[in-house]
Amino acid sequence: MGLFQLGCFAWIHLVLALTVTGLNRTELFDYGVQHGDQILEPGPDQNQELALDQTLFFYKSSFDTVYISTNGFIAMDSIPDEAEYLGKMPASFGMVAALMGNLDTSDGVGKVYYRQDSSPATLLRATKHISQAFPADDEVEPTHVIIVTWEDVWPQGLLGRGDGVATSEGNTFQLVVASMESASYAILLYPRDGLHYLSTPIGGRIKPLEVGFNQGEVSGWLWSSAGEYYRVSSDDVRSIRQLTRKTNSGQRGVWVYEIGTSPFFTSIHSGETDELDFEDFEESTPAPTTTVPVPVIPEREREWEGEYEEGPDYPPVHPPYETVTEDWEEETPDPPTQAPQVPVDPGQFPVYPRPTYPEPSYSEPPRYPEPDQPEPRRPSQPQRPQVVVVDTDDLDVDVFSYNYETCANNWQKCSSFADCRDYSSGYCCHCRPGYYGDGRDCVAEGKPQRMNGKVTGRVFVGGSSSPLEFASNELHSYVVANDGRAYVAISTIPASLGPSLQPLASLGGAIGWAFALEQPGYQNGFSLIGGRFTRQAEVTFHPGGERLSITQVFKGIDEHDHLTISTTLEGRIPEVPRAATVQIEPYKEIYQYSRNIITSSSRRDYTVTLGGLGVQTLSYSWRQTITFEGCHHDQGANQPPSSQQLSVDQVFVMYDSANQLIRYAMSNKIGSIHSEGVENPCFTGRHGCDTNAMCRPGEGTHFTCECATGFTGDGRTCYDVDECRQTPQICGRHAVCSNQPGTFRCECMDGFQFSSDGRTCVEVERPVNHCVRGTHDCDLAERAQCSYTGGSAYLCSCLPGYQGDGRTCRDIDECQPGRCHGDAICYNTQGSFTCQCRPGFYGDGFHCTPDSHREKTACEQHRERALAASANTGGYFFFRPRPAVGQFVPSCDPYGAYEPMQCHGSTGQCWCVDREGQEISGTRTGPDSKPSCIDQGVAPTPVGPTPRPDVSPLAPGTSLLFAQSGKIEHLPLNGETMLKDDAKTLLHVPDKVVIALAYDCVDKVVYWSDITQPAISSVPLKGGQPTTLIKTDLGSPEGIAIDHLSRLMFWTDSMMDRIEVSKLDGSHRRVLFDDNLVNPRPIVADPLNGRLYWSDWNRDGPKVEMSNMDGTDRSALVSEDLGLPNGLTFDPQTRQLCWADAGTRKVECVDPYTRQRRKIVEGIQYPFAVVHYGSNLYYTDWRREAVVAVDRRAEKEVDEYLPLRRSRTYGITTTHPQCLPGVNYCSGSNGGCSHLCLPRPGGLTCRCPDANDGTCVERDRQ
Repeated sequence: MGLFQLGCFAWIHLVLALTVTGLNRTELFDYGVQHGDQILEPGPDQNQELALDQTLFFYKSSFDTVYISTNGFIAMDSIPDEAEYLGKMPASFGMVAALMGNLDTSDGVGKVYYRQDSSPATLLRATKHISQAFPADDEVEPTHVIIVTWEDVWPQGLLGRGDGVATSEGNTFQLVVASMESASYAILLYPRDGLHYLSTPIGGRIKPLEVGFNQGEVSGWLWSSAGEYYRVSSDDVRSIRQLTRKTNSGQRGVWVYEIGTSPFFTSIHSGETDELDFEDFEESTPAPTTTVPVPVIPEREREWEGEYEEGPDYPPVHPPYETVTEDWEEETPDPPTQAPQVPVDPGQFPVYPRPTYPEPSYSEPPRYPEPDQPEPRRPSQPQRPQVVVVDTDDLDVDVFSYNYETCANNWQKCSSFADCRDYSSGYCCHCRPGYYGDGRDCVAEGKPQRMNGKVTGRVFVGGSSSPLEFASNELHSYVVANDGRAYVAISTIPASLGPSLQPLASLGGAIGWAFALEQPGYQNGFSLIGGRFTRQAEVTFHPGGERLSITQVFKGIDEHDHLTISTTLEGRIPEVPRAATVQIEPYKEIYQYSRNIITSSSRRDYTVTLGGLGVQTLSYSWRQTITFEGCHHDQGANQPPSSQQLSVDQVFVMYDSANQLIRYAMSNKIGSIHSEGVENPCFTGRHGCDTNAMCRPGEGTHFTCECATGFTGDGRTCYDVDECRQTPQICGRHAVCSNQPGTFRCECMDGFQFSSDGRTCVEVERPVNHCVRGTHDCDLAERAQCSYTGGSAYLCSCLPGYQGDGRTCRDIDECQPGRCHGDAICYNTQGSFTCQCRPGFYGDGFHCTPDSHREKTACEQHRERALAASANTGGYFFFRPRPAVGQFVPSCDPYGAYEPMQCHGSTGQCWCVDREGQEISGTRTGPDSKPSCIDQGVAPTPVGPTPRPDVSPLAPGTSLLFAQSGKIEHLPLNGETMLKDDAKTLLHVPDKVVIALAYDCVDKVVYWSDITQPAISSVPLKGGQPTTLIKTDLGSPEGIAIDHLSRLMFWTDSMMDRIEVSKLDGSHRRVLFDDNLVNPRPIVADPLNGRLYWSDWNRDGPKVEMSNMDGTDRSALVSEDLGLPNGLTFDPQTRQLCWADAGTRKVECVDPYTRQRRKIVEGIQYPFAVVHYGSNLYYTDWRREAVVAVDRRAEKEVDEYLPLRRSRTYGITTTHPQCLPGVNYCSGSNGGCSHLCLPRPGGLTCRCPDANDGTCVERDRQ
């Protein structure tokens, strides 16, 4: 194995990307298939051409096509093999490199999403980023964006190694290119938890990722030359790490650049807003470099360095910090400073023979997780405002997070028991008298301190080849601060591990040091650095050479005044027999202090007593490093001694097998390394003061006891002060006081939150959706649309056919020369126009032909035949045919269609006809009356500019949609009441019979089936052109169900006798069932639980069935006392599956889990479909030609809606403004499936479509 393979993946600095306050993943632009994204084919070096809906400007050129690449960029030209450009920039083609490297998305690990978008909400977000980056530009109005998202992508070569490394998150970042009429901008977004590696392997080397804009080759008069390469990152990984921490747009992690303009272009223009809304992590933003067209000197390539030390044969342990030595300098005007070094003497510890253990067997090598970042501290009372601390680099911690700011804007970052003070270079926090700490965390002197946390990791015991896991075991500690006693307990420790942990009393060593009893002139750890630090310890046991690594992250005081700790253990410890006891001798440990780092090392002896089998004395070597952030602005602050000695005695260890607890106790003092004897009881801990009291030393051996702040008494006995009872109004209005030992806590009531002063509870400003409430100032709904954009913001835009700013919209007169045919007349209408051929011509208005040229319609031919028959009788009147007596001659309208009402000229009878001229039964009248006939000749679909399918915008809130032959009607609901007067036609679909209806609450899209062609189609609820999704291999699709979580569509086909599934766009079709089905009609989905329900109205054996969405566990749910179960609906909130039966004339419900069945109503007429909302069921009825409401609780009919145009009513569904909350196994990233992700209870199944292209992989997942 070569050096490159050996290094492998210390290669990419997996643990380098520290989390700091910055961009959240949720703040990325929306992405995923549910937002209309396409997914790039998986694998390395993949690319896809994307034809643009609007021109993109890049440097001096414009482009109508881009190419999306797996390798973290988009290109303006076709992309060559990656070997031609990776590590060889500048490339010969134009590109925007968001985070370019040797990347891979094979095996379902990582995805690349892309789409074009021009929705108002997306354009508004892009406008906000650009305007914030370029505040002087006042005409930023993008009209088109390209959104490319690389989600959890990994370096090529890491996938498929079999060691589980790639099971964690890869890099996630996003590129948004926003274009206007004459300019384009690139918005680069790097979420704070999105970068998990900073380099990738390229050509046998490890090279940093790259960010920049490459112009590509530029053609000259005689030859082409390399264009400009505007590089944002540099050749060291630090510049990549800063992408999440810095900005040029005012928001950390967001970078904005003007990348092209027309007609003139000078250079790439970087955003101009360095100021952040929060404290800066670093002082300066790296200036991007520009590579001009001159020969490029290859970057210095560094071989992977380092060798493995000889040592015991124990499982490899990866350090929690970067082990690669980088030779970059600090980005600061000051000379670079070297981080404090920890002196290590190779001869300090004796070397013992190395034992041989069996080869360990585990799924992946033990690794140190990156230490958790300190979390913001929540206020524990009104005077305790929030503290926010930002981590710096691992050991190079020379920048205090307060940075160059003042108390005026940052006082709330101090503890409520601290004062904020300004200095020439910044501010610092200082605990008030009676408290100690670093100013960010302060605790009362003399008060006991509690600590809580979790222990994770795994440990090998003795020669075992299998590790014992720590699964977030509880750690609890209690310290009596006035005498230095510390108690530590870890729970749920099995007997196979507990006895062997007894020597590790040092697990509580940092706790003892932090709250050690202070000797005169010396300070314990909490007094010096507070409660936010990281401790890294390495333990080597002798004589066996076993090694254990301990990482503890102290996260500060939480809202309960407890210090929180996370502990990770990795490595091997010697085995201690179960019956043995362990005694640890008192020891001393010297702590060496320097700027932001504290080190110590020692050797400790312990005795193992094996009952009657003897005593064994062993030892271990101990080295530890404590890193923290200090405030160095106070140059006059007293500095601690460079060395202090921690004395630990009265060490007690025990494994409690009955309760599975490991317990440690010890007494700790911090003082001089010269072990000066101090006899005062305050410094020996033998004073007898209450545990909640301070010991105040006097002359000689005299002392006094004083109760800690928040307690009262004589010092020997102290009682908690109940501040809430003594001062009921201490928390102020709209707040609740909660007493705690030594302090109290204020919490705002529901609906209130702390204001910026951290004390006053103010009412929460709840976002208002003005579009729904109707409090917006957009123009009338007939002319404008209100689009909710989050918070209380909205956007007004004019509807098609109108122009204006959305608040005032004017009709556009589309009747301009050339709109209609030359032989047609244009009629302007509100929001649209129509074209009509002049008399003597026929056509649709866009194409008109003289009447003499066109083929006669059926009505005209019928009329001619009737007149010709009359002509044969020889009767003429002024040379025109005259009908014979008793001869019927049809009437045709100007377009040649049958008039809706036909009359017999001789008898005087009249009747109604359909579009084919066939008499409608029951409409014939006598000579003295005429029937009211409906125009069956619905106008054909116009060609060219058409009116919107919806008659008028829909009202907000939940509504019913139901089908009536060739149209879909919209019936708003107010609560559960049908607003009959507000009913409107949503969509006209001439010559079709709409049967099934379904609704996607995510994209607000209506799906329907038509049995005349047949087809399955969709249309946006807000209006637009219908889209045919499926039109082949269909017989009679009569039921549709939508899984909005998995983005799936299911349907039944009563002619093909099968049930199918596809993606919402109709792709990836797969037959789920094609057996034991006769007349399947309604189908409904339960996305949260991955279940399907459908009914079959087979007259010989009707039934209601269910299965998982992947087709497994099919069973009959109801098969008795059924007739024609036409309608079906499932209510996930009540877990009721209800159906309407046209045979039994009942509506019934059943719980699919308990099988309990109940009747709702009976005696109904002929139901077709049913849907639920609230406590009501709504069903359509063929005979009543109505929508009927039934109260499930009262078990009776409560309302009825009769449409103005009476005809059979078919499918029915509800449109909800918001989806019900919840997820299933396929909600995110398609469940990791390549094609169809089908959820089921407790897991998912990846399935291939019936038309498999060979790239699909089927598998089951739990």
